[in-house]
Amino acid sequence: MSTNRRTASVVIVLGLGLALGLGGCGTIGRARDRIVKASPRCTDQTVQIYFEPESAEVTKEGRAVLAAAAAQARPCRVTRVDVLGLSDSTGAADANLDLSKRRAQSVTAALTAAGLPAGEFMVAGAGQAGAVTTDGKAAPLRRRADVVLHLSPS
Repeated sequence: MSTNRRTASVVIVLGLGLALGLGGCGTIGRARDRIVKASPRCTDQTVQIYFEPESAEVTKEGRAVLAAAAAQARPCRVTRVDVLGLSDSTGAADANLDLSKRRAQSVTAALTAAGLPAGEFMVAGAGQAGAVTTDGKAAPLRRRADVVLHLSPS
């Protein structure tokens, strides 16, 4: 077989394969349109929001985490939201308790601003309780608020 005939045969075979392959895309699209979409997963979500030292302001990263959690909860019924503010052991105990409460309140406000569906909020601050390990060292990562979204199907 000459080189030109062989090249022409390859082009025809490739063209035919491409035409058959693209022709199948229409049937895939129609089949995909018939698939029933799964209902949203409405299971409880837990997120942790971290703060700068001695701050109750939700960071940009924290707002992004809360916005994602609120978006995931939108198709669900929010039965309750637990927000627990925590602090490290640096400073006076009463100041840390106040700081942990302010952290919980700022997270609650950020969740509401992010469009979390209405639900009962349980907001508390633990202060520095548990911020020191049994050997007297500061527990790491205590500058945070723990958030639990209790969700159920709508």
